Amino acid sequence: MVDVAFYSAALRRDMQYRTVAPTNLSPGQKFPVLYLLHGGGGGFRDWSNYTNVAANAARGLILVMPEGNSSYYMNSAEHPEDRFEDYIVHDLIIDVEQRFPALAGRANRAIAGVSMGGFGAVVLALKHPDLYVFAGGVSPALDVPSRPFSIKRIGQWRQHSSIFGSWGSQSRKENDPLVLARSVNPAQAPYIFLICGDQEGLLAVNRKFSALLKQRNFHYEFHTVSGGHDWNQWNQHIPDLMDSLMQHLAKN
Repeated sequence: MVDVAFYSAALRRDMQYRTVAPTNLSPGQKFPVLYLLHGGGGGFRDWSNYTNVAANAARGLILVMPEGNSSYYMNSAEHPEDRFEDYIVHDLIIDVEQRFPALAGRANRAIAGVSMGGFGAVVLALKHPDLYVFAGGVSPALDVPSRPFSIKRIGQWRQHSSIFGSWGSQSRKENDPLVLARSVNPAQAPYIFLICGDQEGLLAVNRKFSALLKQRNFHYEFHTVSGGHDWNQWNQHIPDLMDSLMQHLAKN
């Protein structure tokens, strides 16, 4: 068993991240990296607070858990200073690979998340297939860019508009996983792992997305499981995500 330790780092005050990394390394030893994205209303401590991440790091991984605020990990259409996509796919990778014993290259890099973070993981992997070999969406909110206007959710609508742009805009299409899955070359895309509870409002869009992946011959798996949109359900199935990840890292 590999010993692990928790570390905290930051690129800026509002861009903190937590890392779990193996310790007691042999000279020159390095490990693959899994970036774990939190859900809406959460923060960068969620994965380490609500899951047994240390056990997963002990399998020979570096786990990196960045702060995403409520950004969906995208560059904001209305606030140019909020460039969370650039942060995740560029700045964070560089910082992690300089600070920690991280293996570089697509074959050694994966990304996954829950809810908002699941959306971010899938979209970033489709937009940057050269960066990740594996993408995991646990109850991913894949319908966010295409959600219709609702007066009952006017606050959410305004928040999403500030991130994705106005309804029907090019920026919405560029960050819509259903649009991306129709244009990305499946042969170049990472392996995609999807899981969603049978009591979730997100189940329909996850089924629609997985059907599109099947139609276009992506390499993927999709699981419908019992439960709702919460850590109780997610924790039961994170081992399945990790097992799939380790299988696909081992192929490279």
